[in-house]
Amino acid sequence: MALSQHAHDRHGELRRDDDWLARTWSDPATRVLVLSGARLRLVDGQVPWVSPQEAPDGLRLLLGERDGVQHVAVVVDPEAAPGVRDDWVPLRTVVMTLAEQGERAGLSEGPLVMHAVGLAEWHLSTRHCPRCGGRLLPRQAGHVLRCADCGRDQFPRSDPAVIMLITDGEPGAPDERCLIGRNPQWPPGRYSTLAGFVEPGETMEDAVRREVAEETGVVVGEVDYFGSQPWPLPASLMVGFTGRAVDTGIVVDGAEIEDARWLTRDDLRRETEAGSLALPSGISISRSLIESWYGAPLPGTW
Repeated sequence: MALSQHAHDRHGELRRDDDWLARTWSDPATRVLVLSGARLRLVDGQVPWVSPQEAPDGLRLLLGERDGVQHVAVVVDPEAAPGVRDDWVPLRTVVMTLAEQGERAGLSEGPLVMHAVGLAEWHLSTRHCPRCGGRLLPRQAGHVLRCADCGRDQFPRSDPAVIMLITDGEPGAPDERCLIGRNPQWPPGRYSTLAGFVEPGETMEDAVRREVAEETGVVVGEVDYFGSQPWPLPASLMVGFTGRAVDTGIVVDGAEIEDARWLTRDDLRRETEAGSLALPSGISISRSLIESWYGAPLPGTW
């Protein structure tokens, strides 16, 4: 899956080593990603990395090592960001670019950028101690926030979300079907797999069953893990599953899902080739789920 490669050693054991961090920052070979808040900019179609000497002052976030080179992000206030404000774009705008660059180079910078933006989003949204409301101070190269008043540590959060392809019928048979749905806000013809957030005290497998039942009325039995994909937009981890339906009757909730359909492989091929069905982009775990079940790439994208 795109953006899911293990691309760097995060050096968690070195985040407390101030001497090592200082040496890393003074090394001209260190690569620095500058963020305006949680926004990036593209230069000639690429995400630019600069030396520490070229980077502006800001909050330093240690990302880690890839191919023997240390990587750091620097978060600056949007008011002080270099260049024109409109040059800085959200991660969603450059996700496809990161994935395409990774395919060409054989190793994507996506995980490094995802790491940087995820931390930056956390710093932007976590301004006060949730226990006492006190001021938070960055520690451990930006991976911990410590309350200046009560001393409690806060750690970056990722919200787990399940995303699933539910199937019905004999596996591999011509009449085997998969379940896709569409949100009321999407343009006509756009469909995807179902998804939803895990609730407190719930296993991911039960979240799959609950979300599918709530949104479409379909009852799911067996659930199997497929894979995961970081998605810090702003702070999600997409965890993919496949599931088998035990009751295929569809009754959509009308809020999250306005329409849901069972499609065979022939249906998918015919409708995507005709352009009447638009599936998620190739970088999404949703697309990976669908094409893995279909057995080959499919045409068209959002």
